[in-house]
Amino acid sequence: MRDPSFGSTPLTRNPASSALCSRLPGHSSGFTLLELVVVLAIAALVLTITPPLFVAAVPGVELKTSARLVMAGLRLARELAIRDGRDIAFTLDVEARTFEVGDESRNGRLGEDPELKLEVAETDQIGEHRGAVRFFPDGSSSGGRIILTREDRGYQVGVQWLTGRVLMASWRAE
Repeated sequence: MRDPSFGSTPLTRNPASSALCSRLPGHSSGFTLLELVVVLAIAALVLTITPPLFVAAVPGVELKTSARLVMAGLRLARELAIRDGRDIAFTLDVEARTFEVGDESRNGRLGEDPELKLEVAETDQIGEHRGAVRFFPDGSSSGGRIILTREDRGYQVGVQWLTGRVLMASWRAE
């Protein structure tokens, strides 16, 4: 059965809302100046709070980047030794924060942030602040370890003497 009131009255607009809209000349649906100012203030507050969070993460990223740069230099020295059939040295200067691969112009500079510690064979120690890891034509090496730290954490990049394999691992002061 059909409801007699259903469909019998036509749909009409709310007279109060149409009267309000008709009173405002040029009224359109949009944002008010106050709403825009509030949104901009909130955005400014968020932008002021978040940068310190990113800055705190940057030193860790710089440290890992330096460790990867050392690892890449060591791997390059090994590959050159195998390819050229001669000894190639990866020389690190802890004080100047630079390294050299072989006698070619393949040099690198490490960031100012990480503290560096070099552990190599006594015969490969060149002065107080320089040392080398030598790679041989068969892929083996003299071995060694480079530790890059910031505060009490960091990374160690080690070279196995028998295989010449270069590995990077997390490091923590004990």
